[in-house]
Amino acid sequence: MNILGHFINGQAADGGTRTADVYNPALGQISKQVALADKATVETAIEVASSAFQAWRDTPTLKRAQVMFRYKQLLEQHADALCRLITEENGKTLSDARGELLRGIEVVEYACGAPEFLKGEHSRNVGPAIDSWSEFQAIGVVVGITPFNFPSMVPMWMFPMAIACGNTFVLKPSEKVPSAALLMAELLTEAGLPDGVFNVVNGDKEAVDTLLADPRVEAISFVGSTPIAKYIYATGTANGKRVQALGGAKNHAIIMPDADVDNAVNALMGAAYGSCGERCMAISVAVCVGDEVADIVVDKLQAQLSQLKVGKGTDADAEMGPLITAQHLQKVRGYVDLGVEEGASLVVDGRELEVSGAQQGYFLGGCLFDRVTADMRIYREEIFGPVLCVVRVENQQAAMDLINAHEFGNGTCIFTRDGEAARYFSDKIQVGMVGINVPLPVPVAYHSFGGWKSSLFGDLHAYGPDAVRFYTRRKMITQRWPSGGVREGAQFAFPSMK
Repeated sequence: MNILGHFINGQAADGGTRTADVYNPALGQISKQVALADKATVETAIEVASSAFQAWRDTPTLKRAQVMFRYKQLLEQHADALCRLITEENGKTLSDARGELLRGIEVVEYACGAPEFLKGEHSRNVGPAIDSWSEFQAIGVVVGITPFNFPSMVPMWMFPMAIACGNTFVLKPSEKVPSAALLMAELLTEAGLPDGVFNVVNGDKEAVDTLLADPRVEAISFVGSTPIAKYIYATGTANGKRVQALGGAKNHAIIMPDADVDNAVNALMGAAYGSCGERCMAISVAVCVGDEVADIVVDKLQAQLSQLKVGKGTDADAEMGPLITAQHLQKVRGYVDLGVEEGASLVVDGRELEVSGAQQGYFLGGCLFDRVTADMRIYREEIFGPVLCVVRVENQQAAMDLINAHEFGNGTCIFTRDGEAARYFSDKIQVGMVGINVPLPVPVAYHSFGGWKSSLFGDLHAYGPDAVRFYTRRKMITQRWPSGGVREGAQFAFPSMK
């Protein structure tokens, strides 16, 4: 069976005696294996990245940007191959994989602007013959630890900006979906990136803990569940590293009485069931203002769910694929069982779904709960599957109070025709990413992505302008060149222009 390794110093590399099985979720079958890096292998990747740092840091910014321009072109040329690998290992539909890849490429495009966003600032004559300026300087070896649900996009939230800023990078992707990262590494080398600047180590907790502890690592970016995000943040910062750790979510959509309900229901279908609900931005709670709105929304969702096409990601007409693993399938099914026990009304039950020709796949049909309450675990906890909960409230303020009281604050949206209601919502809601009639308000590459509360640990968001701040240190330089032979005596007062 094919065993995937790592990518270190510009080439494929072996390392580690342990392996993990990689599954095709649509078939429920092992498709390949991946080597799990041991401590020595990870340390080799860090050493290679550390050795490559100084030369890459000193490479003119325009030349670094030119690598990104070529990389963007290669990603587009190899898009079909990348999407097939994503679908084979993650299970999502090919169209969803392409959408993911395109959003990742947008970050590469933004990274091409490094000569502009790294210019710094300059002030002449801040004092007599004194000039001051700032520089954004690379910080060294940085690390990305990424989840299974976006094998190309989430890594590209990190490494293009880090590399364009002059750092070297070690990526530890999810061992469930290793192939896309390895191909992206090969394409970076083909784009002209020097050996050692970008490295990939596949592995599990042993690899993660090695990256967290090594003093040569300066910064860590992470996306995953909240418990692991807390661990990454606490351990990384305790070891003196800069850390941004994006965690879980429980994203709400408010449907107001004046909303375009057909538009809202269409949006909810994609936002709740796209990617099989395995998105940190997935809408998992629909908060309907008033029973009349709730009844209409539930009826329309039920009708659309009866037509939802679930199948292998390679099927041309598939709208939703399988969950990632058998274990996760059982976990999500367990939440559906729990919701019934808790007294929620299971309007649509996807637990008995079978997909023709893929009976061993990890499929679960779309599930819909009505009359969910805030004390239920299916409301409080992140399910990360195709399960949508409908909560009924009396007014907009009650809906917002519900959202603001929740542990997570990643994304939210409101469906309304009322500008005043929308403005009040966007101003007062305690969530990091807000949509107005937009169900998945994922920022474009020249803004930054991140939630509030237990959805983010660290001060800076992912990609966009925050990435420049995260992957660089600002250095302020003030200089004076005395002229005319003038010499001043010692000045004991703090310098001031007053």
